[in-house]
Amino acid sequence: MNFDDVSNYIQSLYKQKEVLTQKEYTSDMHVKEYIPTVDDESAAFLRLLIHLVKPKHILEIGTSVGFSTVSMALAAKPFGGKVTTIEFDETVAAQAQENFEKSGTADSITLLRGDTVEILQQLHGSYDIIFQDVDKRLYSLLLPSCLRLLASCGLLLSDDALFPILNLAKRWENQIAPVRSYNELLMRTPELESVLLPVGDGLMLSRKTEAA
Repeated sequence: MNFDDVSNYIQSLYKQKEVLTQKEYTSDMHVKEYIPTVDDESAAFLRLLIHLVKPKHILEIGTSVGFSTVSMALAAKPFGGKVTTIEFDETVAAQAQENFEKSGTADSITLLRGDTVEILQQLHGSYDIIFQDVDKRLYSLLLPSCLRLLASCGLLLSDDALFPILNLAKRWENQIAPVRSYNELLMRTPELESVLLPVGDGLMLSRKTEAA
C-alpha cells in the first residue's frame, strides 16, 4: 500500500465538503515563512472527535498560526466548549490571534504566549482533550504536566507520531528520535491507553484511565 496514494485519496474526499481548509486558512497571512500546521485530514479527525466527546475544556500545546485551534473551536462552539492554546513565538502568536478574530472564534479561544514548559507548570484545572503539536523534543518533557492537567478519561492527542518512519525533509531530522522515544514512553505509561492512528503524519490517541 502506497502511503502517499492513500493520503491523496483521503484528501480528495474531504474536498467534497464545505469546511475550512488549510490552504484557505493560510492564503492571506502576514507571516509568509513556512509555518507547520496540521493537514486537512488531521483537522477533520479533530472536529469529529470533538463532536463525539463534546469537551468543555480543550488545551492545545503549540498554536502555530491557529489552523487546528480554529478547527477545534468551531467544532466545540455549539456546546460551549473553549480552547486554551500556547504559543512561544510572539510573531506567530500575533498572526494566530489575528486569524482568530477573522474566523469569529476569538471569544472561544484563550491564547497564552510564552515558554511552554513554564506555562504548563502554572496551569491548573483539568482538560477533557489535550492536543500536543509543539517541538517534538519537548513531548516527553511535557508528559507529566499533560497527565496532571488531563481529566479522568480525558484524551491526549500527540501529532506527528509517524515521524520515525516518514521520509522527512532534513530540517525535521532532529525531531525523529524524540518522537520515537515519546511513542515508546506513552506505551509504557500505566495511566494511559494509547493507539497510533495513521491520520496525517500520525496521531497518537491516548486515554487517561479512570483509576489514574
